[in-house]
Amino acid sequence: MKRRRSLFLHLNQLKLLAKKFALVILFVASLILMLLNKNQSLILDQASGAAVKFAAPVVDVLVVPAKLLSYGYDYFSELKRIKSDNRILRAENKKLRLLQDKYKALEIENKLLAELLNYVPLPAADFVSAHVVAEENNAFAHSMVAYIGDSVVEKGDVVLSDNGVIGRVDKIADAYAKIILITDINSKIPVMVEKTRVRGVLSGDNTMVPKLIFVPLDAQVNVGDRIVTSGVSGVFPAGLPVGQVAAVSKNEIKVKPFTALEKLEYVKIVRYGLGGLIKQQEDGNE
Repeated sequence: MKRRRSLFLHLNQLKLLAKKFALVILFVASLILMLLNKNQSLILDQASGAAVKFAAPVVDVLVVPAKLLSYGYDYFSELKRIKSDNRILRAENKKLRLLQDKYKALEIENKLLAELLNYVPLPAADFVSAHVVAEENNAFAHSMVAYIGDSVVEKGDVVLSDNGVIGRVDKIADAYAKIILITDINSKIPVMVEKTRVRGVLSGDNTMVPKLIFVPLDAQVNVGDRIVTSGVSGVFPAGLPVGQVAAVSKNEIKVKPFTALEKLEYVKIVRYGLGGLIKQQEDGNE
């Protein structure tokens, strides 16, 4: 009995010792595994860093052909576009040369005709911008007064707006000029239909739409026709815009001025050098 009991005690001690040894082994193994795992992470990080350092130059080298292909495509595309633009520009340049040749031919022809006709070109006209200070639009007169300051203005000078003829200078007093409008009953302007060159006289009647008179009976005048000065009698130069035909009836042709005369604030007084001629005409009438 004593022997069995002693053997049992030895076995229990061995079991306890084995458990303690197993715990120590497990602790040591865990520590070793942890150290190995940490070392592996460091090794992996170092390995990946080295791989990136090694791969970066390789990737740069491999990308060079792709970049060259891209640059080459862009370069040739740009060349193609430049070639197309040059072709268009050459065609336009050819047209411009033809137009230039025609212009030179017309210029030479014009010069020869001027020499044959002994033509004297019109001098450049001077003008003065004037501020409208008073208006008179009633059943008896259509006129306005403009401030001209010390500017040189003569009786008979043409008065224009941005759109066309509005009248002529009738009187000058100090720094002011009285302007007879084309709608005034005393206004008579030689005009013509721009398209057909039919001549007539634009006569004011103290309304906002003057009449076209002295037109040939067989003349073709239609609503919408542009009316310009004809230059007859030397009062106005030819070709100045006046108005547009507004109505045509059996006994009357009405012309609407290009300018709204009741809304004028500034006018342009143009000196075509006709003041002396008008004075001579008035002296002859006297």
